[in-house]
Amino acid sequence: MLAVIKQIENEYIARFERHLKHSVEKVWSSLTENDKLAKWFSELRVDDLRKGGIIKFDMQDGTFEELEITELKICSVLEYTWGEDLVRFELYPESEGCRLVLIEKIKKITNHTPKDIAGWDVCLDVIEALLDSRTIESRMDIWKIKYEKYVQVIENLPQT
Repeated sequence: MLAVIKQIENEYIARFERHLKHSVEKVWSSLTENDKLAKWFSELRVDDLRKGGIIKFDMQDGTFEELEITELKICSVLEYTWGEDLVRFELYPESEGCRLVLIEKIKKITNHTPKDIAGWDVCLDVIEALLDSRTIESRMDIWKIKYEKYVQVIENLPQT
C-alpha cells in the first residue's frame, strides 16, 4: 500500500502504515539498535538515543550529516530531522503485534521527493521482511516500481 500524501497548511505529510506480527519492542530495536538498523538502512547510525541526541547519516563520501532527534519516547516515538524535513516513527501495540506508522513532514516538494518517499516505502518493506526472516531479492526493482507510482501521486496533488 502506498503512503498517503496530503498538504496540510504550508507543508506536506507522507504517512505510511504497516501492521507487523512482531512486538513493539522487537520493531523498536530495528529502528534504534545499530546492528539491526544497518540491515535496512546502512547509512544511518544512532550516536546518542535521546531527545536532542544524534543519528548520523553517512554521505558515502567521508562526511556525515547529523540528524537531530527531536522527539523520543522509548518503544513509542522516534522523530528526527531529515534535511529541512522531519521523519517520525510511531509504534502502537496490537493484539497480534504492532502498528508501525512512518510520517515524513515535507517542507517543499522537489524532484527528489518521490525518490525519498519510495525509499522509505522500501525501507518499511525491508524491516518487515527482516522481522519475518524473509529476504527481498532486489530492493532496487521494488524501489523503481514504487518511485513511478509516487511520481504520479505527487503530480496529482492539488497545486497551491
